[in-house]
This record gives sequence, C-alpha cells and structure tokens, in this order.
Amino acid sequence: MRLWLLALTCYSIFTLAQAHGWVGSITVAGKPYPGNGLGSSGTPSSVIRQVNTNSPVTNVMDVNLGCGPNAQPAQLVATANPGDAIQVDWVSTEGPWFHNVGPMLTYLANCGSTSCTQFDYTQARWFKIEQSGRDPATNAWVQASLNSGAPANLSLPGNIAAGNYLLRHEIIALQNGVSQGGAEFYASCSQLSIGGTGSGAPTSNELVKLPGAYSATDPGILVDVYSNTNAPYSFPGPPIAAFVGNVASPPPTTTQSQNTITKSRPTTTREDSPSQIASSSTVPTAVCRLKRRIAHPSNSPARRWHHTFRSWVV
Repeated sequence: MRLWLLALTCYSIFTLAQAHGWVGSITVAGKPYPGNGLGSSGTPSSVIRQVNTNSPVTNVMDVNLGCGPNAQPAQLVATANPGDAIQVDWVSTEGPWFHNVGPMLTYLANCGSTSCTQFDYTQARWFKIEQSGRDPATNAWVQASLNSGAPANLSLPGNIAAGNYLLRHEIIALQNGVSQGGAEFYASCSQLSIGGTGSGAPTSNELVKLPGAYSATDPGILVDVYSNTNAPYSFPGPPIAAFVGNVASPPPTTTQSQNTITKSRPTTTREDSPSQIASSSTVPTAVCRLKRRIAHPSNSPARRWHHTFRSWVV
C-alpha cells in the first residue's frame, strides 16, 4: 500500500511540475519575438512582459489577473498592422503547454500617446477581440492543440485604429472548475505599435477592467466541463467588440464583480523539480525519477482522477 501511495504521489508531483506555463515567444506578421526566462533580472529585452512564476492566478480579483504574476514592462515593442496574424507560443518547464480544457481569450488595451513600455497595465481598459472554446468539428477544446507544441493563432482586427496597444492573451484552465476558486487563469501581455489608417475602436460599454470583468461564479468559470461535453459554453467577460466584425459572439453572461481587488504575493517557484511544487502545496517531496509524461485522454477516468487528486493538494 505504501508503495502504491508513493507511486500516486510521484505521478501527481511530476504532472503538477509540468502543469503550469507562460508565453515563451510570440510571432507578429511572421516576425518572431522571443521572451525571457522566468524571474530574469532587469527589464526584459523583449516585447513580452515577463512574469516571475509559471503558477496560475486563481482569484478573479487578484491584480495579477491583468498580465500575469508580477508582470514587468518590457523594453521592446512589436510593430504590427491591422489584420496581422499573431501566434502565441505557450510553454512549460517540461516542453509544450499541458492543460487541455477551457477557453482562450484575447484582449487589447490602448496605451494612449505613450509607448506601452511605460504603460501601467493596472490602469488598462480592455476590449475583447477573440475567443475560442470547443472546436465545432471535433468538440475538443481548441486549447488542447497547444499540447503538441502548436501556438495559439489569432489576428488583429482588420480596421483597428493606429496606436500603442497591449495585447493580452489568456488561457483559462478548467480541469478544477467544478469548485469555486478552482479555475486557473494564465495571462500574458505583449507590447504592440499598430500602424495603418484604420479607425475601428471599441465603444465605452465594451471596455472592462481586469480584474473586475469576471466573477468567481460566472457560468464559464464555475463549471463542470466533464459532465456534459455537448453543453454550450458561456465565455466570461465582455462580448467581442463590435468593430472587430464577423463575430459570432454570445451576449455578455457576467456582471461586474463587487469584490475587493487583491494583490497576492506571487510565488517565485519555477517547479523544475518535485521538491519545488508551488508554495501552497503540501504534497510530500519524494524524488520521482520519471522520464516522460504519462498521458491520458482528456475525459478518461484516470485523467479525471488526477485532476480531482490535484484539487486536494494544490
């Protein structure tokens, strides 16, 4: 029995060590912009605002929901034009992105007349330009495509007004979404300068604050994604801005939360080894010499057991 429990603990620790991630690079109109390693000192020489941990935000009123844990302004700005294709490459300490259930959402915020290198993201007013849930052809979450190393694909609005913008890409991992506070939010912000002659802009009622746009009980956040995989998914946050065009977006399903915004102390754990699990974990730190990931289908009993076990210890 002891060996069996140790094996389960080792498996859970090993999987947890891979389960979190960050944006390693973005590509704008075919030009790659690499990011920096977690916790690198100084201002990142990148367009991607550097976070100091790969752990998720779980409190919808945490200030780190905006751009990720302790995100710092970057030195560089990517040049872009309306309609440009962008690829966002999410990675983990063990390779590609791990989670496979939950939506991906993209927001922009205008930095105003100043460069986004100087912009305080806590003052941002965000508008949504894209969201992906399940692939209608396969019913699998689009997020799952990242498990093979593929990037998240999106495009800038074709008629967006020129200016300085923060691009916020977000993954919401819902494997523990059945419990309040179980959803995991991973956000990353990149700095853009968009040219062109477009005039498209959001209306005032399409702008939101993050945190502030989500509630812990929103139907797209507090949700059991395993019990009815054919149920329509309600995206959290505002609808996609109308000027983006060609959008089959549901009406907003959330209300502004009245909770107090909090600023948690982000952990600096990099989770490179079983003994470096996120600070809230109480799992024994036995060294498990596992060399490869044990993969399970997203809806298999084994994978669901893992996520249930994980919810006990994280």
